[in-house]
Amino acid sequence: MKTFSKYALATAILASTTTAFAPTPVHNQKIGNIILPSSSNTQLFSTVDDKTEVREYFNNEGFNRWNKIYSDSDEVNSVQLDIRNGHDQTIQKILNWVKEDGNISGKTVCDCGCGVGSLAIPLALMGAKVSASDISDAMATEAAARAKSMGVKNAKFYTSDLESVTGKYNTVTCVDVAIHYPTEKMAEMVGHLCSLADERVLISFAPKTWYYELLKKIGELFPGPSKTTRAYLHEERVVRDALEKAGFKVAREEMTGTNFYFSRLLEAKRV
Repeated sequence: MKTFSKYALATAILASTTTAFAPTPVHNQKIGNIILPSSSNTQLFSTVDDKTEVREYFNNEGFNRWNKIYSDSDEVNSVQLDIRNGHDQTIQKILNWVKEDGNISGKTVCDCGCGVGSLAIPLALMGAKVSASDISDAMATEAAARAKSMGVKNAKFYTSDLESVTGKYNTVTCVDVAIHYPTEKMAEMVGHLCSLADERVLISFAPKTWYYELLKKIGELFPGPSKTTRAYLHEERVVRDALEKAGFKVAREEMTGTNFYFSRLLEAKRV
């Protein structure tokens, strides 16, 4: 395991440059004729709509930032490059599972929170019939453009929040999206994903452990200048319990950890 000092520094830098663990910098707030000082931030957090915040962020500055991270662009710093590599590892682990199974061709896949198509496009190229959505119109549009440039015709991309996605699919995927979901909504979100899946669900999330929670708190001491979304860690037990409640059992699991990225990946199959 890397030393604590290295991870602490990494998390501090991460909080100032990405959405992964960065709290939303909220300054003095004016409500009506009343100006609330920054000390009221904690109380205000509970009234802010996370969904609206995420949508606005990833349609604006967040899109510019993450579109570069999830590409081959050289316009990224060392932290962003490390996050790109971590995310790519998670995607590749899913693709390796799919290749190992050897039966994705012709199957339907629903990719919730598709981003720029990092997973949806490779799955389509492997023969899956993909329906991919993202809460950010900018992200979904970029994913569609990338798919078109690669000649992909068996994937559709559209704008939607996760809760509004409907239908039935052989496989449902949701990669690195849960970090934007408040703890109290996590089980409900997992349950909805399961309701869409006939066979299996693939989900990744930042695990809540005492160690990662401590690093997150350290990172929050160094807020960056750019507006970001709040980040949530999730207890693995909560995710597993929600999967089991919905009639699914974890079949395979992986953990990806780099200096600036860590993600727990679970594949659960309907029983």
